Amino acid sequence: MRVATPGSQHQELGIRIPRPLGHGPSRFIPEKETIQVGKEDAMMHTLFADSFATLGRLDNVTLVMVFHPQYLESFLKTQHYLLQMDGPLPLHYRHYIGIMAAARHQCSYLVNLHVNDFLHVGGDPKWLNGLENAPQKLQNLGELNKMLAHRPWLITKEHIEQLLKTEENSWSLAELIHAVVLLTHYHSLASFTFGCGISPEIDCEGGHTFRPPSVSNYCICDITNGYHGVDDVHASPTGSIPSTESVCEVEALMEKMKQLQECRDEEEASQEEMATRFEREKRESMFVCSSEDEESAPARDVSRHFEDTSYGYKDFSRHGMHVPTFRVQDYSWEDHGYSLVNRLYPDVGQLLDEKFHIAYNLTYNTMAMHKDVDTSMLRRAIWNYIHCMFGIRYDDYDYGEINQLLDRSFKVYIKTVVCTPEKTTKRMYDSFWRQFEHSEKVHVNLLLVEARMQAELLYALRAITRYMT
Repeated sequence: MRVATPGSQHQELGIRIPRPLGHGPSRFIPEKETIQVGKEDAMMHTLFADSFATLGRLDNVTLVMVFHPQYLESFLKTQHYLLQMDGPLPLHYRHYIGIMAAARHQCSYLVNLHVNDFLHVGGDPKWLNGLENAPQKLQNLGELNKMLAHRPWLITKEHIEQLLKTEENSWSLAELIHAVVLLTHYHSLASFTFGCGISPEIDCEGGHTFRPPSVSNYCICDITNGYHGVDDVHASPTGSIPSTESVCEVEALMEKMKQLQECRDEEEASQEEMATRFEREKRESMFVCSSEDEESAPARDVSRHFEDTSYGYKDFSRHGMHVPTFRVQDYSWEDHGYSLVNRLYPDVGQLLDEKFHIAYNLTYNTMAMHKDVDTSMLRRAIWNYIHCMFGIRYDDYDYGEINQLLDRSFKVYIKTVVCTPEKTTKRMYDSFWRQFEHSEKVHVNLLLVEARMQAELLYALRAITRYMT
């Protein structure tokens, strides 16, 4: 910073002034198309105030999620309860578990937020030097963390037993339920953070630069940090002048929904055929993958917060391994998981149940430029496709509908955001549903977040139930 003085034209004061690297809360959504603070309606204003009072800040996750205020209200209420209200785990443990969970997906945005919160509630700074510096009890949680994040279908009652029966470092059942809910919450929130291209706030690592703006308002240092200038970042097909191709895309999707509804009314497939279609969809989901050479958000190394850095997502049936199908009719959230959570961690089952239902049922009866549309078929296809990737099957659902409703670019986006969110790119975000509003794409991410969280919870809670019985 320079200032004019009587003795000289300028004098260097040595004060470095940061400026934001990006524009707005998301790298994927033009700032002018987000909800502007100061222009929000009364309900949004209340949510902003509540968020600020709870977190001490108005973070970028909130500023993107507020496209859907009913969901945001439920999300904030649940997160506040998990982190700050009475519960089995001490406050610093809660934030440290959040760090462990977010680090599994290299989500430096969430890691940095919870490092600050961890220290604020009196956490030991030494723990932040690496998981091996944390108490053995938290280190023991590392195995469950990595399996939940990447391969939840491998969790067994033996893994639960190891945590509950480890002499002086053992977990109580109530503590373990609290930890499992926190882990699944932050794995899923990492998916939202990457799926919506959430930018770090200016006061966070990666959210600012000290370099002066160039004439074109960006320089090479910005490019290496994932910011490519206003025109490039904001030049998205979504919200632009409708192209014939993308309008046809919407019309074709609506026509398929209409045809599928007519087929449903006319005939119903046999149970054997339904099972075959599920296995086919599960098998095909293995071959849905993105080209990994695309440039995703720059990752800052957070590997010290977890062990076994090479452990990641693996599809079913790789290397000849067979994973049994998880039938929701045998163990479901509604009939089993909900009551187990509520019994061991009162009120949390209710909060989660409300959040699942809001995300699943949320609709404005619109599709791009069309109004008065019943989108329930599409929402169910998205939710069930995510659960299908985790091996979870609904006996009453025809999985043949998924291929009709979700095209390849959409499947690539869904699988990346849910399974390897750190690899999500703006190109993936732009390439699906090109004529839909940004709010609709954020809505998709809410479905992804909640379906993923519920899938992880089902595997963990089933293992806990089997241990208890």
